[in-house]
Amino acid sequence: MTSSEKLNLFDEGSYLDLKGRRISSKTCRRMNYHVIDGVGQVANIYDKGGRLVAQKLRTKDKDFQVRGKLREGGLFGQYRPFTGGGKRVVVTEGEMDALSYAEVSGGTWPVVSVTSGASGAKRDIARNIEWLSTFDEVVLWFDDDGPGHAAVEECAPLLPPGKVKIAWAPDGFKDISDMLQAGEPIAILQAVWNAAPYTPAGLVTLKDIREDVLKPVEWGYPWPWEVLTNLTYGRREGELYALGAGTGIGKTDVFMTIIEQTVTELKRPVGLFLLEMEPHEIGKRLAGKQAGKRFHVPDDGWTKDELINSLEALDPKGDKVHIFDHFGVTDWDLIKGHIRYLVQSCGVKDIFLDHLTALAAGAEDERKELEKIMSEMGGLVKELKFTLYFISHLATPEGKPHEEGGRVFIRHFKGARAIGFWCHYMFGLERNQQAGEDTRHTTTFRVLKDRYTGQATGCTFLLKYHADTGKLEHIETPSEDDFDDESY
Repeated sequence: MTSSEKLNLFDEGSYLDLKGRRISSKTCRRMNYHVIDGVGQVANIYDKGGRLVAQKLRTKDKDFQVRGKLREGGLFGQYRPFTGGGKRVVVTEGEMDALSYAEVSGGTWPVVSVTSGASGAKRDIARNIEWLSTFDEVVLWFDDDGPGHAAVEECAPLLPPGKVKIAWAPDGFKDISDMLQAGEPIAILQAVWNAAPYTPAGLVTLKDIREDVLKPVEWGYPWPWEVLTNLTYGRREGELYALGAGTGIGKTDVFMTIIEQTVTELKRPVGLFLLEMEPHEIGKRLAGKQAGKRFHVPDDGWTKDELINSLEALDPKGDKVHIFDHFGVTDWDLIKGHIRYLVQSCGVKDIFLDHLTALAAGAEDERKELEKIMSEMGGLVKELKFTLYFISHLATPEGKPHEEGGRVFIRHFKGARAIGFWCHYMFGLERNQQAGEDTRHTTTFRVLKDRYTGQATGCTFLLKYHADTGKLEHIETPSEDDFDDESY
């Protein structure tokens, strides 16, 4: 029994023109790609000794099968016809792309293909590093899609520095085969000639970013309070903002004020993941901030018509406020998927989460879970270019409790290390609930971290809560003299 029979390989078929692909029988013969009548197209894979060890079959029904031992062979085109060494080799994602390049180059320039597609490209390249390194230049030309880009980032660092160049199909095309079918052979050759030296993702030169550097610096969009806008130069997409305070200090009121202003004044849609509130209560509170009425408080001097009018004024079309109806669900992976949907499909650029701590509750290691969540949040806002605001619970402080006006420090945030690392701004709220009425209704808003300029760190201002309207107003100085100096 021959080795081919042992491996259950097909005998040699016919070398035909692949007319739909614009590939000649001459190229197919040179690249060992043949057609078996009634079966389909077969790509032969050889080992170092030139022995046929595997075949990739593309049936008439466009099913794909592998025969033999693929891992014992090299790349498609490696060893036969190309033996290695020379100025340049082009590596493609699929056999048809390799055939297409061989067609336009007349077989004079080596071209090979990985045998397992984009998902297995790293393994294929790693197994054949020694052979690829015999060339002065290795041009990776994978499909211009997500898996293709990911494969380039995985494969390029495996090869010796300075050898790797990257080619992509021009706009309107996915790969080399598409280009050849469209009658663009010269463009294929030019893409290889113009292949750019590989630079790892995330590294740029001043030349790369010159236009961005020369753009005028612009203010971000405003906060509800001018003083905070001036301190931070506004808020910006792609950033994380953390708000921390003790129990009952007024985190929800601050959050609702920011949300209402974002929707009504700035006309920006929002996504709300407020895990301790029912959707109907969220609606009442937001409408209340708009109207200066406490709609969430029963018998507080408001009417149903006023609530209806406020909802209309808040969101006339009813499509700007997206609320996560959680039913007690606090799973970060689920919420992350919802955030991605809102940003990518609904145009939402402001996401509010209350509270971060709930997402790690029940985890075996709460600290590690918070570090993981914060890392993913940091990557998500950069990738999708949106702003994420979240509330964090605080640990019990040394000395004066937060509920009695004790000062908030970054270290009090649960998961402070990760929050401090990833956040662009961190804010703390301080209020003495046990003091006189005026003091009780006045909150110190403290900037704990300012990554943008650093100059706002440590700055504070006062917010006065008006019980008759539910509004938070910035005040320059306390109106009463019964403040505890240690608290403010």
